[in-house]
Amino acid sequence: MAFLAAFVVPVLLAAPVAADTIFDAMAKAYDNNPDLNAARAGLRATDEGVTIAKAGWRPQISAFAQNTQTWYDNSGATFQIEPPSLENPAGVVTDRIKATTHQRGLTITQQIFDGFQTLNNVRAAESTVFSERASLRAREIQILLSAAEAYANIGRDQQIIVFRKQNIAFLREQVSAAKVRLDLGDGTTTDVSLAEADLARAQALVAAAISQLKQSEAVYVQIVGDAPKDVRQAKPVSKLLPKNIDTAVATGWREHPSILSTMHAIDAAGFQVKSAEGAMLPGVVVQGQIQSTEGTEGVNSLSNYNTSSITARLNVPLYQGGAEYGQIRQAKERLGQQRIMLDSARLEVQQTIVSAMAQYDAAIAIIDANNRQLKAANDALAGVIEERAAGQATQLDVLTAQAVVLNAKESLAVAHRDAVVASFSILASMGRLTVETQNLQVTEYKPEVHYNKVKDAWFGLRTVDGR
Repeated sequence: MAFLAAFVVPVLLAAPVAADTIFDAMAKAYDNNPDLNAARAGLRATDEGVTIAKAGWRPQISAFAQNTQTWYDNSGATFQIEPPSLENPAGVVTDRIKATTHQRGLTITQQIFDGFQTLNNVRAAESTVFSERASLRAREIQILLSAAEAYANIGRDQQIIVFRKQNIAFLREQVSAAKVRLDLGDGTTTDVSLAEADLARAQALVAAAISQLKQSEAVYVQIVGDAPKDVRQAKPVSKLLPKNIDTAVATGWREHPSILSTMHAIDAAGFQVKSAEGAMLPGVVVQGQIQSTEGTEGVNSLSNYNTSSITARLNVPLYQGGAEYGQIRQAKERLGQQRIMLDSARLEVQQTIVSAMAQYDAAIAIIDANNRQLKAANDALAGVIEERAAGQATQLDVLTAQAVVLNAKESLAVAHRDAVVASFSILASMGRLTVETQNLQVTEYKPEVHYNKVKDAWFGLRTVDGR
């Protein structure tokens, strides 16, 4: 009993490693992927564009201080200071009078009207933020799809390694059986050589499969940010798939973030056209200034006084070298470019949906065919082994039948992987591979939280997170 307790306790203490599902992999990638985190940082930088644009509505305040020294001769006329010389090292004539004036002041400038440039700049900046948010969602979808694909690749590679190791065990039995038959006089050295050749080839295939698994695991770590744990081949998300291509395309055109991003980019480009046109409209600026002046002449005080002024200035642009016209034409061309890119985005979404659905249908059909092939291949292998025992089949026939079984198993593993990836690809191409639709156990990133904190900020050097 003491021996049994000593054996059981270590087993109880060894906690099993929690297995990762394909959804765990996507959740980890959502949190850890550096490319995705970099895109979020880029969006936070874009948020500041709204604050920068709003600065056109806010006053500009500056302080100034000035110190002036003037020398007078006896007649009261000013003169230039002489350069230093041997006779006058300081460069100053002693019978001159020096006067010093100190000026300090504050200037406030407020733009009253700028041809609606600031208004349109703010609207363009807001549309750019919305466009970048949609681009971030597209990036999230791509990372989630990459994580699902990396997970499915590992599941496929692990199954292939299992099948190839089983093949090695089978071929070792064939080598032993061929040697026994050779010793009994029922076999030939050719049978032994064939079995040994196939065994060596099978061992090479295992080494290649292990290498492929390591490569897949490296990609997984790059995307997910963590080593895979007890990966199991996932199943296709068939319940979430659309009924037909037309429904999928309509959903993609309506919801895919790359299309939404381009739409917001069109809005931003339109506002930039209006801002460029505003440079040709009149502008009104009001400037206020407060100034304090103190003057001294020798040891006697000169006039000390304070001044204040308010200036309103109307600027009417007549001709600015032609740059304003070029900027307007340039903005219009960029607006046209964005409209063309919307057509391109829609066609790309449609193409990816059609391709993904075709790949999924093909994978399902291949799985069905491979299942039937595998059953038939196993039956054929069993029959060939019996025929060899009866002297009606050769060792080569057995090895050939076993190769067919192995190929059927590997093809089935590949088809399962393709079906999983294609199903997630369909959701991704429709814009529906998200944290919410997949119910991922991870805190969703909310870009509007940072935006709301900085969009109306007037002061501050630190970022929202304290940097």
